[in-house]
Amino acid sequence: QVQLVESGGGLVQAGDSLRLSCAASTRTFAWYSIGWFRQAPGKEREFVAGISRSDGSTHYEDSVKGRFTISRDNAKNTVYLQMNSLKPEDTAVYYCAAGARLELTSSRYDYWGQGTQVTVSS
Repeated sequence: QVQLVESGGGLVQAGDSLRLSCAASTRTFAWYSIGWFRQAPGKEREFVAGISRSDGSTHYEDSVKGRFTISRDNAKNTVYLQMNSLKPEDTAVYYCAAGARLELTSSRYDYWGQGTQVTVSS
């Protein structure tokens, strides 16, 4: 069983930055690919960014490319999502998820955190 805990969300203004963290409880953290997803009110959960377990390769949803950066520190069992130039449309609950492979589909992930709220005011 893997427990994931997100932190770092908050209320910011458009153009500001936030860094989200996803801390895992397992010693086998390096075995998992990690995805960040977000869900806005009335919308489906969508993929934001992911980082693979094998070579650290990354993938981003088009609307966040060039603004968000995902990274991982296996020694700290933590994945980060650096979010710059935030926009009101980035407002959502952000979740991290762990799975065997970097996938764009939420159902492919085995473990989920409880989420952290990000609100961007205009």
